[in-house]
Amino acid sequence: MKAITSCILNEQIWPNSNYVHYKFDLIKFGLLSITNRDYCCHMKVFLSIFFLFIIGFSNGQDLTEFGSLFNDLKVLSSDGMEGRKTGTAGNKKARQYIQNRFDEIGLNLYEENSLHEFETPGETFKVGYNIIGFLPGRSKDVIVISAHYDHLGIKDGQIFNGSDDNASGVSVLLYLAEKARKSDLHHTLIFVTFDAEEEGLLGAHAFVANPPVPIEKIIFNVNFDMVSRNGSKEIFASGTYHNPRFRDMIRDWRGDYPIKIRLGHDNPGDKKNDWTNSSDHAAFHKMGIPYLYFGVEDHEDYHKSTDTYDKTDFEFFGQVAKVLSDLVLRLDKLDIENDQ
Repeated sequence: MKAITSCILNEQIWPNSNYVHYKFDLIKFGLLSITNRDYCCHMKVFLSIFFLFIIGFSNGQDLTEFGSLFNDLKVLSSDGMEGRKTGTAGNKKARQYIQNRFDEIGLNLYEENSLHEFETPGETFKVGYNIIGFLPGRSKDVIVISAHYDHLGIKDGQIFNGSDDNASGVSVLLYLAEKARKSDLHHTLIFVTFDAEEEGLLGAHAFVANPPVPIEKIIFNVNFDMVSRNGSKEIFASGTYHNPRFRDMIRDWRGDYPIKIRLGHDNPGDKKNDWTNSSDHAAFHKMGIPYLYFGVEDHEDYHKSTDTYDKTDFEFFGQVAKVLSDLVLRLDKLDIENDQ
């Protein structure tokens, strides 16, 4: 206990793990100042993770299995990222961080680098950048794993950090990529973090318009958007209304997991609660490519400056990362045919 407490006071979560010094990480990416809001709330965050560690330790759980999950979320939602709005310096910092993580994980690239550039329409010309990497499988058929990394930037002097929306989805994508890197894959997995989702799913539409592989080879999309907190400890798997063959699969598998996985938010007849077009999976759906979208329902901090890292439910978030990674790797073992 004394050693663990010492690690917290030295701003390290626990020793001999993949986690790194909080201060070092933010200094490395130019994100830390002594008045930084992230730094001011760091003790609350570390105490939350500390108690998660104690719970996991008492249950015999190896918490090093979370790898860089919490750290990725922390960095991507920090003030130095300035809300990650498309076309801003903060968005570029987030992009560079994700590129570095792709390199660390060992993802393969289709081009000289991982960037997929596209122009955004509108009165103010901007260039967006998707970030793409892949892991080859025995089959050339492709499952695309996606999460958007952009958010709302700075408004009226307030930073919209977008911790849950959607630094959380990107962090789970990176966690999954690390797991998949060590797996014997049947399908080729493309990992893409989309830009300009908040401006109308622009990065996703640019991707399906100019994919790195023939579009007919893309047989499925799994999209993560807002996955780090929910008061009811539940997450939705949306998309089975359009793809009923996956409904029974989710129902059969969800009993194996510690969190509640609910189906829904995909019936076009229920317009107020239909998520079919609410995130990047919509671009795939419009191309006739089946999808599963994992996310929580909106909370009181949705699209507000209060969507910050310290609001994370770390126990729930850790479980979600494990569950979604396992689901995708189980999905990879199935023979999926795209009927487009």
